[in-house]
Amino acid sequence: MKVSRQMCRKGRVITHASEPLRRNLFLQSLSEEGQESVGKANDLDNVNNNSPAEIQDKDIVECLESDVQYWTDFSKVHYHPQSLYELSGLWADIQEFDNYGLGKEAFCGHQHGEEIDDRLRFFVEECDHIQGIQCIVDDSGGFSGVSAMFLESIADEYPNVPVLLYNARNPSLHMDSKGRKQAISHNLHDAVSFSRLSELCKLIIPVGLPSLSGSRASQFLRIEDEKPYHSSAVYASAMHSFSLPFRMKQSGPSAESIYTSGALDMYGTVQMLAGQMRQNMVTILDVAMPAPSLSADRAQQSFLGNLQPLIPDIAEDVEDFHAVETMNIHGAVTSGNQRASINDVKDAVECAYDNSVTRPKFSHLSASTCPLPIPLPFPMIFRDMVGQHGELLETPISGSSSRGSIEVHSIPMATRLRSSTAVLPFLERKLENLRRFGIERGAIGAPLLQSWGFGKDEVEDMGEVLSKMVTTLKPYPQYSSDSD
Repeated sequence: MKVSRQMCRKGRVITHASEPLRRNLFLQSLSEEGQESVGKANDLDNVNNNSPAEIQDKDIVECLESDVQYWTDFSKVHYHPQSLYELSGLWADIQEFDNYGLGKEAFCGHQHGEEIDDRLRFFVEECDHIQGIQCIVDDSGGFSGVSAMFLESIADEYPNVPVLLYNARNPSLHMDSKGRKQAISHNLHDAVSFSRLSELCKLIIPVGLPSLSGSRASQFLRIEDEKPYHSSAVYASAMHSFSLPFRMKQSGPSAESIYTSGALDMYGTVQMLAGQMRQNMVTILDVAMPAPSLSADRAQQSFLGNLQPLIPDIAEDVEDFHAVETMNIHGAVTSGNQRASINDVKDAVECAYDNSVTRPKFSHLSASTCPLPIPLPFPMIFRDMVGQHGELLETPISGSSSRGSIEVHSIPMATRLRSSTAVLPFLERKLENLRRFGIERGAIGAPLLQSWGFGKDEVEDMGEVLSKMVTTLKPYPQYSSDSD
């Protein structure tokens, strides 16, 4: 049982108590695995080789589909004691921790800042060489303020270390019915958080669609938007696949590997997408999950037509002759559902670009023969035309509308991160909302921004940050943030 005591204004002490959370079948199975392995090692005669493991797995999958409330319900990672940190002193539902000001106040109080900095410093000191820091932030509420304060500390202590920021959004945030006041608050917070966080990183990667289930990114998936368990699996898979080149072994100029190609570190990625070639730090993450076959007659459709963005308000069919992108394909299959070689991938991508109307000014390709594994806690999000190894079947499997880790063991993946003018509508909307509701004379949201701790000058500075992002891609003078 968790107990917390809070002193109220009249001097009375209020006690908040909650029952301990019950472990679901998946967490129980993880606990039992350790105990059973010891027993099996000591007495092999007691092992029942005909035990219905598949039935047990089905029970676990069904339990996860119906009973996941928190990310800890499906996590099987053994965390280092220094890797988790609780913001003590708060007793509130996550829905109440809903704005930048609350997060900033929480971070600055109770010495949270120093303690979190110490934990990061512990891991940095364990590194022989630090490529950079990847941060995944839900910037829709109070954690945007917490993240901004933490990123400020990182920038001060590690000024030469590149920071990649994924600002992730849950589709359920867009499903709640909102009145005008709530909509204005949401739009303002969205613009403020994006502006503040973008100043503290080298590359920002927005992730999160209002409806993942209704997007073309879910062509081969069956997503329930009200379940973060589903959407987080897609977004985490895309992030893992995009960052795979960071974990590839760098080969020498004359060395070639039959398993990987195109290793790229974080610094190289930042310089490529946000450096001198294209000084735009806001990128678009596209995904094909699973990636279709590399068959020669389908190459263009497979890896260009099926790559779909994971953020809203993106312009389609934009001719940007200065676009820069990096693509990663791993576990691809070719005709006959055979695993494609590295050269097969290179040839297919080059063929796709040759047959495309436009192609980027510069592109980098990373490839690996290793597919994305689908472990047991992965949700049942694959449609009935996805096979055991992620191959796309011509005939759907009857009696199975959704498939998970029991039926699908791995999938080929394709991701692309691009710097393009296609992101302009996304940025322009944030700038327009901030100007309309927070900067212009008599702006209805100005008092709300003050309650979050922002003065007029700070709000205008944030508008200038967003304006510069827009003019970098569309250098016209009308995007000034002046309120006159």
